[in-house]
Amino acid sequence: MNIKIILEGKIKEPYFKLGIEEFKKRLTGYTSLKIIEVNSISDFVKSNVKQNSYIITLEIEGCELSSPEFAQKIKEIEQDGICNEIVFLIGGSEGLPVDIRNKSNFKFSMSKLTFLHQEAVFILIEQIYRAYKILNNETYHK
Repeated sequence: MNIKIILEGKIKEPYFKLGIEEFKKRLTGYTSLKIIEVNSISDFVKSNVKQNSYIITLEIEGCELSSPEFAQKIKEIEQDGICNEIVFLIGGSEGLPVDIRNKSNFKFSMSKLTFLHQEAVFILIEQIYRAYKILNNETYHK
């Protein structure tokens, strides 16, 4: 399964870049993960996200999941065989536009708290790594 994290804006802080790169490296044994920084998430989604992509939008109003539930969600998407990639969409300071939220297959909230988009990417990528460790019955998640 391919995973993409699309975010409106840039990852600027070196400490976030280092952490994100570390988890990308750790994920290579489990999945293919790409992070794409864009100026306009609407324009990017319209022209670059495939019909058979499973779109997960990060929204404060979305469904909160525990780490094991998040792992199960990834497993379900992989096993249904309909989608060949998972695309996570993270908005900028104004959040995600309504047209993008309407395309979502699943609205996901990491917390009721608001995070910087750089922080959200770091937390998300760590949770994706944790999900694969859980799915493979490995000890990192404990």
